[in-house]
This record gives sequence, C-alpha cells and structure tokens, in this order.
Amino acid sequence: MEGMITCRNLTRRFGEFTAVDGLSFHVEPGAICAFLGPNGAGKSTTVKMFTGLLAPTAGEIEVCGLDPRTNPIELKRRIGVLPEDLGLFDDLTVEEHLQLTASVYGVGKQEAKDRIAQLLRALSLEHGRRTFASACSHGMRKKTSFAMALLPNPRVLFLDEPFEAIDPVTSRIMRDLLQSASRRGITVFLTSHILPVAEEIATQLIMLKKGKIVWDSPASGLPQALEQHYFDLVESPVVEELEWLGPPRS
Repeated sequence: MEGMITCRNLTRRFGEFTAVDGLSFHVEPGAICAFLGPNGAGKSTTVKMFTGLLAPTAGEIEVCGLDPRTNPIELKRRIGVLPEDLGLFDDLTVEEHLQLTASVYGVGKQEAKDRIAQLLRALSLEHGRRTFASACSHGMRKKTSFAMALLPNPRVLFLDEPFEAIDPVTSRIMRDLLQSASRRGITVFLTSHILPVAEEIATQLIMLKKGKIVWDSPASGLPQALEQHYFDLVESPVVEELEWLGPPRS
C-alpha cells in the first residue's frame, strides 16, 4: 500500500555487534512516526535499511509495498530522505541542489520551477538561493536537504534528526510543513532527540533501546508525558552534584 512502512524481525549486525535486534512494527499511511532513542540505539541504522543504503542481516522490510533490496530504484522514486549527513555537495548552490533533485526525479521543467520557488519561500531560503553549500550555515544546509526531500512529492519521508541544531523559526516552519504533508496522506518517519517536538507532532511513537523496541503505540496511548515515559523506559538522566561549582568558599 502507498505510504505504508512495515518490518518484521529486522536485524542488522556489524561483526559481533548487533545494532538492530529483531524489530517488528507497522506505520500506517499518513502517520507521523517518531522513532526515539539515545545515540547508538540503532535509529540511523534502521533508517538506512528502510531507504536501501544498508542491507539487513535478517528480517523483512516493505515501504510502499516494495522491498528496498529487490526494488531499490522504484523505491527511491517514492520516498524523500533527509539523511544524517544531509547529502549536500559543497560546490553546488542551494538552488542548484533543488534543480538537480528535480532533474533526477523527472519533474517537468515548469513544475520544477514552481516547486523550487515555493520551497525557497516556504523555508526562507530565497535570500540564500545562490549561496554555495560550503558557505551555508548548518540551518541553511538542513533546510536545503529538507527541501530536496519534499520536492519530488514523495509518498514517504524519512528524516534523520530533522530538528537538531536549527533555530526556533525553522523548527516551526518544518513542523508545520510535516503536519500539512501528513494531512495530505504522506507518511513521515523521523528520528529525534528533541522530545517536546516529537510529542507535539507525532501520531505514533516508537522507542528504541540497545537495538530493541521498548515502546510502540499511538501518541494518544502514552500513559504520561513523553519525556517522563522516555526516562522510565529508555534512559534516566544522571544526577551528579558538582560541589565545586559556584562561588569560591572562604
């Protein structure tokens, strides 16, 4: 089905280390699924398997009814990806990145022009459209990669830490665009460490610890605030009193 994400017993090992350990879950079309967990939990590895960058060691995957291992080209036509490293070329401008994306996905010339203009306006990138990626701030680079993911009108968006290290205005714009995309039937699968944002926009929450799922439910099914539930299930803050911190003692 268009927009559906499914995996069964999904596993990825690197030598003796198991990064992703037997994941099974289902994301309905049009959902915004927040995939949460600490660094090293297996989030980015899972996204790379869904998008065809890594082959699973074991298990099954379907995205839009396609297996990334056997239909990689067709799958890439149906998904948009904001990768961990943003995937930009230093010697291309912001606008050239979008033009290249339109060309790769076969978007018609006039349609591409219209979509690029809208994305540049929506993400406040018009003033920097001719800036080379090497000269862009981190926020501009992230917005450019986000615009590239949206431009082909994908059925599924895979976003790896889209809200990390961006300003509040950009965060608000991106949240609004994702909620709008969801209302139009586009499925959003995102990783994030920013729990308040995940709690605000997600319709499904999956929590990962050491490569295994410890929670999977609709957002409405949380028994308490997301932050506290995360602390209870995934990792608790370490409280260490720094007695030496403060004014010198006489």
